[in-house]
Amino acid sequence: MDPINRGPEEYGHDGEGDDARQGRGTPAPAPAPARARVVRLVSGDLLVTVNPVDGSEIEPCPPGHEPAAPRPLTAEERAEAARAAAPPVPPGPAAPTLPLLERQEERERLVGILGRGRSARLSGPAGSGRTALLDAVAADCADLAPDGVVRLSGHHRTPAELLHELFAAVRYAPDHRPGRTVLHDRLREIGAVVVVDDLEFGGAALDEFLAAAPECAFLLAAGPDTPAPSADAHVEDIHLAGLGRGAALKLLESAVGRTLTDDEANWAGDLWFESEGLPLRFVQAGALLRQRDRLRVTPAEFDAFGALEEAFGPTDPEAAAAVAAAAFDGVDDPDVELREIPLPSLGEGAAPAALLASRLSRSAQSALRFAVALGGEVPHQAHLPALVGDTHADAALGELRACGLLSPVGPRYRLAAGVLTQLLAQGYEPDQAAADRAHTIAQHYAWWAAHPSVTPERAVAESDAVLAALSVLVAGTGGEPDTEAEHRATAVLLARAAAPAFAAGLHWGAWERTLRAGQEAARLTGEVAEEAYFHHELGVLALCAGNLERARAELEASIGMRGVLADKRGTVAGRRALALVADLSGEHAAPAETRAEEPVSPPRGIPSLRGPARRPAPQPLPTPPGGTAGVLGRTAPSGVAGRGTAQSSMPAFPDFADEGPTLITRPDTAKGAGRPGLGGGIINGARRNLAAVGAGALLVAVLGTVVTLGATSGNGEDPATNRVTSDSTATDDTTDDGIDGEEEPAEGDEPGETGEATRSGSPSPSVSGSASPSGSTDPSGSGTPGGSGAPSSSGSPSTTTPPTATTPPTRPTTRPPRPTTTPPKPPTTTSKPPTTTPPPVTTTPPEPTTDPPTTSPSTGGADSPSISASSSLGGSPAPGDVTGSPA
Repeated sequence: MDPINRGPEEYGHDGEGDDARQGRGTPAPAPAPARARVVRLVSGDLLVTVNPVDGSEIEPCPPGHEPAAPRPLTAEERAEAARAAAPPVPPGPAAPTLPLLERQEERERLVGILGRGRSARLSGPAGSGRTALLDAVAADCADLAPDGVVRLSGHHRTPAELLHELFAAVRYAPDHRPGRTVLHDRLREIGAVVVVDDLEFGGAALDEFLAAAPECAFLLAAGPDTPAPSADAHVEDIHLAGLGRGAALKLLESAVGRTLTDDEANWAGDLWFESEGLPLRFVQAGALLRQRDRLRVTPAEFDAFGALEEAFGPTDPEAAAAVAAAAFDGVDDPDVELREIPLPSLGEGAAPAALLASRLSRSAQSALRFAVALGGEVPHQAHLPALVGDTHADAALGELRACGLLSPVGPRYRLAAGVLTQLLAQGYEPDQAAADRAHTIAQHYAWWAAHPSVTPERAVAESDAVLAALSVLVAGTGGEPDTEAEHRATAVLLARAAAPAFAAGLHWGAWERTLRAGQEAARLTGEVAEEAYFHHELGVLALCAGNLERARAELEASIGMRGVLADKRGTVAGRRALALVADLSGEHAAPAETRAEEPVSPPRGIPSLRGPARRPAPQPLPTPPGGTAGVLGRTAPSGVAGRGTAQSSMPAFPDFADEGPTLITRPDTAKGAGRPGLGGGIINGARRNLAAVGAGALLVAVLGTVVTLGATSGNGEDPATNRVTSDSTATDDTTDDGIDGEEEPAEGDEPGETGEATRSGSPSPSVSGSASPSGSTDPSGSGTPGGSGAPSSSGSPSTTTPPTATTPPTRPTTRPPRPTTTPPKPPTTTSKPPTTTPPPVTTTPPEPTTDPPTTSPSTGGADSPSISASSSLGGSPAPGDVTGSPA
């Protein structure tokens, strides 16, 4: 499907039947949208899939997808490549053939240098005829090298781009862009004469470019502003000067096609002095004289009704020039009427662009205005009819070429040196009009580049015009805001359409410039989705070029934008590329070795778990002054003193090893930062360790206070509740009085002091509920609970009982007899803080009038005298806390 010649299937009549033609039945379904052009190519060791929808995908080249080894081009393929590298011949009247004057010496010298396998650099001002001399030398060296002559254009090209173009011009490797190492290896095998016009770099970059292909002889052409080669470069520099007076007049006669008159010869002499003999000025002067000859002939001689002049401007220049030449040569023709047209002024001869443009046809003037709007870049002749709106506008390129307003640049044309400056100085195209024309070109190229029938090679040939249109639209002209926004939105569409084509055509320099222009336009217009796409493509391009840090920055920006937009497919493509960046940069490798003197650890240290094999032997804790009773406020029975001492040596946190102080380290300092001194580090570490130890001591003290308060808060008025030992066990009583509930508290009993045990599912350390006086005598002669119920003032230390498994309390089957006497009141004094010994109790309980039963009641009763201090703390009574009377 061609974008210019439409096929019958595009008009929508092939799929219609009789019913559709007669207006009956269902209409034909809409045609399916064109599929996106997806191209897979190999860049170094990476496989790139150019996807114009979601963004290109990149991955390591899998086995079986490696490109074939490049092979040399055949003679036919080299001839085809040479024709593609030359500018096309424009339609219309052919330009006069001009001789190469006063260049024979330089021509022979350059051929001799190249024949010896050396390189040469031809320099000279713009318009000195460098391109014409290169054409002549290239023709003389056609059979000099095994790979022939390779023509390259250095206009807006970097050394890397030129090397890749050299490889593609000599070796057949479709969809393959070799890496730097492989490229240099392949270039060492190439032996050709490389002719590079419009070179824009020199110095070290030129040395690297020449060293990459040691078997090639280079002929370079550069302007006066291009940097010179380095002193170590083996390149002979030849300067090209202007023509002499005689050669300049002879060139002018060849351009005009006739002999000059005396006035014209004098005018040409003044022009030679003004232009320093530049050949381009005399080519343009010849065009001025041809236009003058045509204007001197009456238009009625060729177009009686003026239709041709109205449509195409002045009459046929060839016919007018022939008539004028015949008249000037003395041929008297009475039917020809000549008008007096003065010669151009010396200023117009030195800067003839505006005068030449004013005498062009309308189509040629429109094409020239488009070239001015693009900064000197001229669209291909196939696009001129669509841009100008004239089916014969492709002939305008030949007219501009014959006037000396265009010069060849690689496979295309651009405005000759100085023409753009001269036209802008004369106000040929205002800024706003130029922006509108650039917008028209951008719209046309956006449609054309996205068309499926356009090959990447054709798109690459128009890369300079596309980039020129993008630069004009993105920069803007300061017009209306709505107009500027529309222009930049068109720039985004053009960049989206052209960037994948440039990538598929392996012209990655144009690909990068297009992406950057599109990203800037998308940023200015606020199109976040398009900006994310351009960031993604720039990341893929940087990844192919080996710039991993740049690739990471671009991909992260793209992923962030697409995450905000909830673009799942685009985000996945970006994360895949970012993962490849991480793999290539080696981020998943083993971490670097830490310094031995400063191990890496969290700021507060890492406590090590203590397993059974590493459990250290328990160390006895230091006894505070006054014994443990000073801390707990209670004394332990004398019979369990030994066990209590053994259990008191358990650490506060048994799950972690108390093997030493916690190691606290600092993180590595930044590179270049000062490292603190050794003394400061020791002092800071000691302060941190002291703070940790102090916090632990404070925690132990708080826990001890809580335990002490819980142990002393369970003293009820029943004296039997304070007579509890850990050596006796509870026995079940078979007597059942038929009462299941708890007994009503007697007079004087307060709720909350009954010592009722609560159920707990976790073991808790219990403290002995009472301590017996060391020298007391049982009044009843037996170990009854009423023997002694008040705390003793003796100094025997009491110890905590070890943690025991909690058993759920059972409901008592018997109710112990209550004393007949009134229970004593609570002690009138309270215990002091844990650091002092409680004062002695001033009251003693009275003796009961009835003997208590000789058997202990079952555990867990509401009024059971065997409740331990753990009951008051909310835990279940431990079996070791229940005591009984000796038999």
